[in-house]
Amino acid sequence: MNFKQKKLFSFVLVFLLIIGISTVPVNASGDKINITILGTTDVHGNIYNWSYEDGEEVDNIGFAKIYSVVKEVREENPNTLLIDNGDTIQGTLLTDDLYNYDLEKPNPIIDVMNFMGYDSMTLGNHEFNFGLDLIKKIEKEAEFPILAANVYNAKDNTNYMKPYIVKDVAGVKVGILGLTNPNIPRWDGVKVKDLKFEALDEAADKYIKELREKEKVDVIIVTAHAGLDQEYGPQDEARRIVENNPDVDVLLVGHGHITVNETIGNTVVGGARDAGRQVVRFDLELEKQGDTWEVVDRKVDIIEVENYEASEELKEYAQEYHKATLDFISREIGYATEDLHPASEIKGIPEGQLRDTAVVDLINNVQLKYSGADISAAALFKNDANIKKGPITFADVFDIYKYPNTLKVVEVTGKELKDYMEWSAAYYNTYKPGDVTISFNPNIRGYKYDMFQGVDYKIDISKSEGERIVDLKFKGKPVKPDDKFKLAINDYRYSGLYNEGIIKGEPIFESDPISMRSYIAQYIEEVKTIEPKVDNNWEIIGADLDHPLRDYIINEVNEGRIEIPVSEDGRSYNAKALNVYELIEEGVIPEEVLKEYGIAKEENEKTEIATPPKQEVKEEVYIVKSGDVLWKIAKKFGTTWQRLAEFNKLKNPHLIFPGQRIIIPAN
Repeated sequence: MNFKQKKLFSFVLVFLLIIGISTVPVNASGDKINITILGTTDVHGNIYNWSYEDGEEVDNIGFAKIYSVVKEVREENPNTLLIDNGDTIQGTLLTDDLYNYDLEKPNPIIDVMNFMGYDSMTLGNHEFNFGLDLIKKIEKEAEFPILAANVYNAKDNTNYMKPYIVKDVAGVKVGILGLTNPNIPRWDGVKVKDLKFEALDEAADKYIKELREKEKVDVIIVTAHAGLDQEYGPQDEARRIVENNPDVDVLLVGHGHITVNETIGNTVVGGARDAGRQVVRFDLELEKQGDTWEVVDRKVDIIEVENYEASEELKEYAQEYHKATLDFISREIGYATEDLHPASEIKGIPEGQLRDTAVVDLINNVQLKYSGADISAAALFKNDANIKKGPITFADVFDIYKYPNTLKVVEVTGKELKDYMEWSAAYYNTYKPGDVTISFNPNIRGYKYDMFQGVDYKIDISKSEGERIVDLKFKGKPVKPDDKFKLAINDYRYSGLYNEGIIKGEPIFESDPISMRSYIAQYIEEVKTIEPKVDNNWEIIGADLDHPLRDYIINEVNEGRIEIPVSEDGRSYNAKALNVYELIEEGVIPEEVLKEYGIAKEENEKTEIATPPKQEVKEEVYIVKSGDVLWKIAKKFGTTWQRLAEFNKLKNPHLIFPGQRIIIPAN
């Protein structure tokens, strides 16, 4: 071999070594390999890191951010799978109002997911919002399989979508099983009448066995568009999947928009927040044992996308969709003379769920106008939903009505109406003495609290659930159980109430495919100028919030020194009332403030009124009038409410009533 031949041989050898090194899987040898699984869930139509409602770039959402994570991990480990867990093609103006109703245009979300190289997607409940034609359309467009193992065609019990796929990852057989939320008929009703939905664990038991025995997979990944714990019953509890099948290696959950990062037995479980804020990363280490691979180590991590720059490559690819959306929402459709949602008295507690407001009245009035119903009910989907003073665009409509619901009218009896209103009023926690705020049941989401138009009523939160709606009147007359009314509600609420047996009638009007957002936009374009009108047809009663310390406590909340409680899972705000007695007992209110108001802490009582030594006094009698509270009476007579309470032996100093006699000490 001459010099030139040796040099060429050396060059070729080095080149082959480089190629060989670059193609060896990370941490892979003859008997070991690492596999990474990246999971997304509840991205809800966010491609760019952009808020269309606010018209600005944001740091922590979207496929553009996710793709930067994906590219980095793929460089780290070529043996990486990318899977999605549903609620993906719905949720923004781009998806819901431009592309999901147009079956002629390519679906932008599926197009972007093809570009990103997804390996699978599981259907979420919101994929069904737009009907089955759209689902079949995206199935054809997707360059990856779409899964739903627990959904069947009602006619012949065949699978509606593929139940699972098997991927070969560097010689390892990986099974990916997809399960959607079985409660979809509760929400989408007639849209899924041709389908049957099976409980998560029942479908999982069947197909996991098939993956092991028939497909001979080495790894089982389950993606379930549901929470770990049940929402409506055991049929939607993802935890049961791994309890029944401890050989599942990875479980990706979703639907709840909460972070999940835990291990159950030998299964690593992960879930992410919504809008693409997080990516779930699973890492599996496998060893070759005979002809099969065994998982010997596993872990799960949550990646925050705000720590990554948005992918300019993806944004350039999707710019056509983004630009079309910006053009659509920037068109002015009307003008608001003032804000429709008043500012909160207390930070963290929306006024729109404490009293009648123009923003909810607008939604209800639109429903009444276009449906011809007698009564309408609607929710405040966002606690700060508002149409602000100034020009109105479609982005503002999206802000006050974030879901692509359609409108239905159903005939109800007076009893059904009352039952529905009581169901809604369960949203409030029961008032107790010492509360200075009204709070919300942490087990009920805000979007499930409806406010009613067309009737006058009061909600007495001093009463138990089911007994709170009082003085219910229609056109000035008390509502009787056998009265009949036409009720306008959205399709989501109709399905829920119908399935719970609260209402029993079939719709007599359906707006599908016209959405409520379209109706609201149409109404604004017709009237051109929107003024914040409120008829105050309802109010909350049964809560005496006028404690002398209330102003102090509210100021502390607004200054950020006292926090409004949230639920344990973080999804429910204002989950517990601020109670003056509890705050005193917890030491939240300083001693000097208590002394200023003549209040002292005692060891054996929540609060004890500080009183002067007993002495002979001449008495005066005051008769309580409507609207009186004890501290105002005390101020009028130059004394303290604590002394009046002690002197009159009032068991509950914050509950007095018109006609009651209050004895006033002369000194």
